[in-house]
Amino acid sequence: MAAFSGPPPFGWVERFDPVTLEPLAESPRLPSGNHVWCGAILAHANGSIYSVNGSYLHRLDADDLHVEEERALVDCSHNGLLALSDGSLFTKDLRLDGQGDTTVSRFDPETLEPVGQALTLPEGSMGRIAADIDADGVECVYVPGTEHVFRVVIDGDRMALDGWRPRYRSVGGPHGLAWDACLSGEAVWLMDNGDVPSVRHIHTTTPNGRFDTPPDLSWRQPAPWDGPQRLHRLDPLTGETTSVAPFGLPGGGIIAPPVVVPERGVAVAWDSINGGLAGVSIDEMAPTWTLDIRPSMQPIVYPDSGELVINDFADDGIDYLVVVDVETGELLDRVDTGSRIANGMFLSAGDDRDVYYCSTLTLARVHWA
Repeated sequence: MAAFSGPPPFGWVERFDPVTLEPLAESPRLPSGNHVWCGAILAHANGSIYSVNGSYLHRLDADDLHVEEERALVDCSHNGLLALSDGSLFTKDLRLDGQGDTTVSRFDPETLEPVGQALTLPEGSMGRIAADIDADGVECVYVPGTEHVFRVVIDGDRMALDGWRPRYRSVGGPHGLAWDACLSGEAVWLMDNGDVPSVRHIHTTTPNGRFDTPPDLSWRQPAPWDGPQRLHRLDPLTGETTSVAPFGLPGGGIIAPPVVVPERGVAVAWDSINGGLAGVSIDEMAPTWTLDIRPSMQPIVYPDSGELVINDFADDGIDYLVVVDVETGELLDRVDTGSRIANGMFLSAGDDRDVYYCSTLTLARVHWA
């Protein structure tokens, strides 16, 4: 609940009809520790639904969404929720520069009891997390920090950092923090310049995002840095980092991760503050096309057809969804979602060339032929 002031905020989970969008079930109001931030939801192989929101983790029945288990977390906003290969849940708190070190935690999916000891990173972390199993069968979780990207190795009930920690920026330099890590094409990908003024405002209060009088929380405010928006590719073996600034405009900024399509040899990045969507060659790390739109949301890709779906918050104040050919940058389709607010929520793919869209004000299903 985006309650930046007034009555205490809460969260909830809703199940809806996939065609009509009519509500079918709704959870009780879920405590968030009074923190206001977008958390995460996960459908587990055991049949339960999990929600991390603010400083709470909930296990919900998938049918009627009643609360099966509840766990209070570190008193801070949390973002990112993974199910590891053993079924355990992995999550982290969210901290910007100068706000302490981030804690990553694991929990049993049945009881929500801790699995092993929580691990404190050497830096804060803003971006969400991604997991993979390497060629040696070792499971790892990648966590973007305030200057470095860290790798947490899972060893039974134990978590530990290994020596892999490439630097992508320096505190006080001309660029902002990284958002989510993306694992694709045998590399780790991320975009920096993510702690835009609205994000900084939300996370410099206690509880996070609670104000007597809310400030301007638009993500289109000028960036607090001079650097252009960058896309980074990190080698998971050597840590070698290759970066590109597809637009070259000062003061770039985003509130989402990139998308990478190895089947097409393309990574896609954008600049939400200045505007612009770009395709970048994975091999050469150079732009191959640009498109004059203003995205802000996490996109989805249909690799068989090479279609990318992302939003475009236009100058008329309407948030559109657009379909783009990832190889050429050609704009294939465009539709009005009915939303007058754009934010950084995730899009979700349906079963029949349809997409589910959710902003602060609007839930929509978009289908194209």
